[in-house]
Amino acid sequence: MSDEPNNELKGKPALTLVASNEAPRKPLSPAAQRALAEAEERRRLAAEQAKTPMPTELQGPKGPEPTRYGDWERKGIISDF
Repeated sequence: MSDEPNNELKGKPALTLVASNEAPRKPLSPAAQRALAEAEERRRLAAEQAKTPMPTELQGPKGPEPTRYGDWERKGIISDF
């Protein structure tokens, strides 16, 4: 095939479809810019902390955390605190 357009398409303008969901943005206030910078810093710190492994618990309960519902469960017996 050649790179030349078909004869029937000559003389017709080419249509370009641009799909964009972004609306024009208003300038952000200084408070909004600070909030975005703080949020980005928190995300960066959380990502760094996720990379470091948690220390293993010695002589702790096996299985899911027993205090996950606000109660302490040990061998099927629950005590509220």
